[in-house]
Amino acid sequence: MSELKKRIFTSLFLLLTIFFSFINSYFFYLLLFFLNFISLDEFSKILKKIYKNKKKITFVAITLSTFYMVYFSLVIIYYLNGSFENNKYTLFFILIICISTDIGGFVFGKIIGGKKLTSISPKKTFSGLIGSFIFALLFGFTVYKFINNLIYINLNIFLFIILISFISQIGDLSISYLKRMAKLKDTGNILPGHGGILDRIDGILLALPLSIILIIITS
Repeated sequence: MSELKKRIFTSLFLLLTIFFSFINSYFFYLLLFFLNFISLDEFSKILKKIYKNKKKITFVAITLSTFYMVYFSLVIIYYLNGSFENNKYTLFFILIICISTDIGGFVFGKIIGGKKLTSISPKKTFSGLIGSFIFALLFGFTVYKFINNLIYINLNIFLFIILISFISQIGDLSISYLKRMAKLKDTGNILPGHGGILDRIDGILLALPLSIILIIITS
């Protein structure tokens, strides 16, 4: 199976898993707990490789990672508790933007290639950056038009999609930077032949809570 097919299959599997977890709030929170647990384990392994024998710095870094994951979860829980049945569609819409951003960057980067975007992640290219925005706008707006009567966002939808796609890419680069420091190709091996959970939700970790906060303060 090609790397592109693996990426698409894994992204769709993650998206479908989240979608079906929306059937019941308890299922969703259980999935959220599982993602947090695995993510923190992967963060811990990465940070221990980066700082090695510097136990105090490692402890502080892992503690900060834990605080961030708690913040990530609490923002989502707070938003969904307002109205799980209504707000889950907005959450799904944001996830579509993040996943489309990831796939678009990979597809354009592979097909077009070109100048490297940054030394943090050698595989990132300017064509991939453009592809991320194109895919995010294409699939994000399509989903928005399909379920716009179920989504509550008081912002220009095009600007919202571009902003969330941009934040998602920053999240992706952040995890790539940590992997580079730790000299690791993947954050884990829970997804056979593809990597760890952080490899798939890196952009989501940053984009999801920030987009929710943006929606709340503008509503």
